[in-house]
Amino acid sequence: MNIAIIPARKGSKRIKNKNRTLFHGKPIIYWTIKAAKKSGIFSHVYVDTDCSKIKKIALSYGAEVPFLREKKYSNDFTSVNMSTYRFVKKIKKFHSIDIKNVFQLMPNCPYRNYRDIIKSYKEFTNLNSKSLISHVRFYFSNPWWAVKIKKGKVKRIFNRAYKKRSQDLPELITPSGAIWIVDCANFLKKKSFYLDNYDYFLLDWKNGIDIDTVDEMKISKNLKV
Repeated sequence: MNIAIIPARKGSKRIKNKNRTLFHGKPIIYWTIKAAKKSGIFSHVYVDTDCSKIKKIALSYGAEVPFLREKKYSNDFTSVNMSTYRFVKKIKKFHSIDIKNVFQLMPNCPYRNYRDIIKSYKEFTNLNSKSLISHVRFYFSNPWWAVKIKKGKVKRIFNRAYKKRSQDLPELITPSGAIWIVDCANFLKKKSFYLDNYDYFLLDWKNGIDIDTVDEMKISKNLKV
C-alpha cells in the first residue's frame, strides 16, 4: 500500500505558525491534505505534527494523526527525512501496516495538486524507481551566476560559467518539497529519500513552489489556487 505523510511541526522561524497560516481562505496545510486525498492512491493520509492545533485542523479535513511527534524530533536540527523515518517506524510497529511506498508531501507546497501526485506515481512506477523527488527549473535567475558573500565581498561560485553566454550553459533544476516518493524497505534501510541514482519528476514552477519566507508567502497568495 501507499501512504502519504505530511510533515507539519509547530515551530517555524521565518513564518510564524506557517502550517496554520490562512492561504486562499484555508489553513495552508489544507491544500496538501486535499490533493493527497483526491489523488485516490493512498490507503492512509497522515499528518506528522507536534502541535495539537495542527492535529485538530488535519483531522477536520480528513487526515489521520495517530500520535504527536516527540519534542526531541521537532527542533530546527532534526531533518524532515529523519522525522518521516521515525514516523514510518512507529506506524509500522504499533499499527502493523504493510507499507510499499512512502510519499512525503510538504504543506508549504500548496499548488501541487492531485494530478501532480498521480503523474509522479506513474513515473515512479514506469521507471521501476526506488526513489523519486520532484524538481523545478530555475526560472527567475541564472544559477550559474550565483555568488556568495565572504567577509563582506562578493565571491563567484562558478568562475568558468562567466565566460559563457547564458544560452550555452546547461539547464539546472532544483528539488522541490512538493512530492517525494520512496520504496519503504529502502527508506527504512537508508533513512533517506536520496537513494543512489534517485529519479526526478519535473513540476511546473508554480506547482513546485516552496513557501519558506514572508515574501514568498505574499507573492504566492497572488497566484490562483
